[in-house]
Amino acid sequence: MLSIIIPASNEERLIGPCLRALAASDPVGVPVEVIVVANGCRDLTAGRARAEGALLAARDWSLRVLDLPKGSKPAALNAGDAAAAGKLRAYLDADVTVSPALLPQIAAVLDRSDPAYASGTLRITAKGAVSRAYARLWARVPFMAQGVPGCGFFAVNSQGRALWDRFPDIISDDTFVRLHFTPAQRIAVPAPYDWPIAEGLRRLIRVRRRQDAGVHEIARTYPALVANEDKAPLGVRGALRLALSDPAGLAVYGTVGLAVRLTPGGRDWSRGR
Repeated sequence: MLSIIIPASNEERLIGPCLRALAASDPVGVPVEVIVVANGCRDLTAGRARAEGALLAARDWSLRVLDLPKGSKPAALNAGDAAAAGKLRAYLDADVTVSPALLPQIAAVLDRSDPAYASGTLRITAKGAVSRAYARLWARVPFMAQGVPGCGFFAVNSQGRALWDRFPDIISDDTFVRLHFTPAQRIAVPAPYDWPIAEGLRRLIRVRRRQDAGVHEIARTYPALVANEDKAPLGVRGALRLALSDPAGLAVYGTVGLAVRLTPGGRDWSRGR
């Protein structure tokens, strides 16, 4: 069985499209259960999720909606894990939409006896000109273009899930999980999924600051995991190539990075929306 765990906080606008994209998946080959963990919601996230139950039931999939009073993504992930029955676990952000081929490809590559981590081909989406420029450049950074970043969606098999216990109270849950696997244990499947980024320069800076803080927190709290990091530096030549091919993208990307370095923040759980 594949258990798909979706933490969702005030996502009434996005949880429906997220679940409908899942329901449009090609045959997965294994039973599927979907667990939406509404946490700290002040809107109709839980009700909107339950409204998609019939669509999922038509696929012979089950849907559970947990409604937690406190807003906490790690707590939501742990509650979803506690409720899950599947040996395969997928963790999906509520603002992500998967392509039809993604789940069957994920289930296929995780059918192995050694620990494995898998994600799809990431498509970073944005609406405004500034965010589109940032997304173009970010998608071409070596780690994003050549690695398996798992932004917004990643999955593990049972041997992989055994590598850690509960999700700790940290900012970057995706980095925490990814670094439990060596680069050789991370698998990228060709099927894509759409992952939206923050809109506007101010929100990009705020989210980038959170991302950087999350990476630093992992390095400080779990230094042994850093040995599994495979982020290749961009380097001067790489930056020059990007500058020549997309000067607007590099200008926005560089401005965001510089702003984060000049105005460091504390432990920030803010989102781009």
